[in-house]
Amino acid sequence: MLNDTIAAPATAVFSSGIGIIRLSGDEAIEIASKLFPKLTKMKSHTICYGFLADGENILDEAMVSLMKAPNSYTREDVVEINCHGGAKVMNRILEALVKCGARLAEPGEFTKRAFLHGRIDLSKAEAVMDIISSKNDFALKSSVNQLRGLVYETVKNIRAGILYQIAYIESALDDPEHFSLDGYEEIVMGKIKAIVYRLTKLIKAAEQGKVLKEGINTVIIGKPNVGKSSFLNLLLGEERAIVTAIAGTTRDILSESVIIDGFMLNIIDTAGIRSTEDEIEKIGVERTLKSLANADLIVYLIDSSGDIDENDLRISELISNKRVIVLLNKIDLGFNISDSKLEDIVHKIYPHGDNFGDKKALPYIRTSTKDGTGIGEFSEAVREMFFRGEIDNEEEVYITNQRHKEALMKALESMGQVQKSLADKMPEDFLAIDMMAAYESLGKIIGEQVDDDLVNEIFGKFCVGK
Repeated sequence: MLNDTIAAPATAVFSSGIGIIRLSGDEAIEIASKLFPKLTKMKSHTICYGFLADGENILDEAMVSLMKAPNSYTREDVVEINCHGGAKVMNRILEALVKCGARLAEPGEFTKRAFLHGRIDLSKAEAVMDIISSKNDFALKSSVNQLRGLVYETVKNIRAGILYQIAYIESALDDPEHFSLDGYEEIVMGKIKAIVYRLTKLIKAAEQGKVLKEGINTVIIGKPNVGKSSFLNLLLGEERAIVTAIAGTTRDILSESVIIDGFMLNIIDTAGIRSTEDEIEKIGVERTLKSLANADLIVYLIDSSGDIDENDLRISELISNKRVIVLLNKIDLGFNISDSKLEDIVHKIYPHGDNFGDKKALPYIRTSTKDGTGIGEFSEAVREMFFRGEIDNEEEVYITNQRHKEALMKALESMGQVQKSLADKMPEDFLAIDMMAAYESLGKIIGEQVDDDLVNEIFGKFCVGK
């Protein structure tokens, strides 16, 4: 496969001012020059204007650039044709290139070649697709940092520390006259603790990184007509959900995403929960209950101008021990809820107290979707609950890839076994075995301990042309 010369659009194929077609491989120059003869006289990393022609048939006016191996994205000869955008013209050029000997690239094959040729490690390769699919500033910044090599350098340094200890143990076992293991347990214990601490910190940061990258799955819940749809509209800044004074207007779930104060909420506005004989409304309530299972955050709205009833108590039991922010809405219409009933609600939701942050999160916030009262407090409560009040600075290394997190967890498990073996005074070769398991787990992140099937699976998720 690496001997083939591949071609694919590097830009989306639709009507646009410019479209880019990329070729990579040993025969990229030879193939492209059949359409653009000037290419044979071009120097590397230059661009030239002219017409593309398939024999007597003029295909397009273009700018063609050349990057010779190994100083290219794939470390192969790369030709990029900057032609006019549009499906017809780009497909005609691609067909001509295939006729001249190129093969259509598979998804992610350009980046896969960059990885296989050693230009980038696997974590950098994955960062390429993460940059393309970034949905917010944090996701983009994190992916760029990963592409810069921050994840690679972090993992490489941890692996180097582990490898040093493995090498020392192996040397001492093979050559005890020159390498002594006397007192080794006391010396290595501190180093192992430092590695465990670093792995633990990365895994904890992965939890925060995941919600910052993908968003907080948020479900808005409450009785009918408490202001759930109005709250969604307020966050979105537009009338997205239908709002009426008639209870039960929302019959199905409505999903939207919104960025607030630097983090993203993936919001589901649900049907109001109450006892009802309406069959359609019953289906909406059932879907509401199902949506709670995958929620990272539940926003529970209560009408502060009314009274708490059995429907409120039922909802409180359904969301017990979950991450919940209670909004006492319609505060502009008055406040008619007794302190004792509020305490009942809070106790049902937090029967063991709130332990989602260093500080106690607000059990409820007084809000008004009419004038925006309480929205700032809501944002602060979310930040406190998920990020302990702060989102770390841009130099922090975040693990946002689930595959990377799983590898870190396996490495931590192995290093934990090393600690146990040290405490149990086990022979040093036991330590080396578990250290090597941790070393190999971390190698999967950067691609040094990874099989072909996984590589194919990772790059198969890429878009064609990348």
